[in-house]
Amino acid sequence: QMQLIESGGGSAQAGGSLRLSCTARGRGFSTYAMGWFRQAPGKEREFVAAIIWNAKSKHYVDSVLGRFTISGDNAENTVYLQMNRLEPEDSAVYYCGVQSTLRGPVSSSAEYDFWGQGTQVTVSS
Repeated sequence: QMQLIESGGGSAQAGGSLRLSCTARGRGFSTYAMGWFRQAPGKEREFVAAIIWNAKSKHYVDSVLGRFTISGDNAENTVYLQMNRLEPEDSAVYYCGVQSTLRGPVSSSAEYDFWGQGTQVTVSS
């Protein structure tokens, strides 16, 4: 069983920054990709960013391009999300996910096998 441990959420003013981190722990698992999703009250879970390790490719939802950066360490199974120029619309619970093998688009939450507990991000105007 894999456990995802998230940290780094909190509150920020609009225009400010926060950094999220997520580490996957367990035995006998692989991580094809790790990603971040978010869910605001009354809304569906939304893709934010993902990294595919072997391709070293990064993917973002359009609304965060140029503001958020995903990075990480494959050997440590750790992924980060640096969030700059935050906007009130970024307020949500952010979830880290792991796609163990190539199954489908990394932007689809249905393709992820494991999830973290979520961390709250609140941006005030």
